[in-house]
Amino acid sequence: MKKKLITIVIGAMLCAGLLAGCGQSDAKQDKAAGTENAKQAETQDEGDKDSQEEKELTGTIDDIKDFMFVVTDDKDTPYSFTFDEKPDGLESVVSGDKVTVKYTGTISEVDPFEGKIISVEKAE
Repeated sequence: MKKKLITIVIGAMLCAGLLAGCGQSDAKQDKAAGTENAKQAETQDEGDKDSQEEKELTGTIDDIKDFMFVVTDDKDTPYSFTFDEKPDGLESVVSGDKVTVKYTGTISEVDPFEGKIISVEKAE
C-alpha cells in the first residue's frame, strides 16, 4: 500500500512538472515571436524604401520572351527580368545588344525579379 501511494505521488509530481514547464515556454515563445515580427517589419520597411529607388543595370540582353528577358552584366552574371506589360524600349532591342535597364526593386541571379522595369535602352 505504501509503495502504491509513493508511486502515485511521484507520478503526480512528474505530471505537474511537465505542465508547468510547457506553460513557461509558451510565454517565452510569444515574446520571441513578437520580437521576430518587429524585426521582419523593420526589414520590410527598409526593403520598401530600396524598391522605390530607381536603379540601372548595363549588360548584354539575351533570351527575350513575351514575359521576360535576361541581361548578363560585365562579370558574366545573368539577371532575369519578368514583366506583365512590355517595358518601354524593349521592342527596339534584339538579343546580343548592349542595353541599360532602368528598374525599381531588387535583382538577384538566383531569386526571381521583384520590382518594376521602367525602361530598356540601347547602350552606347
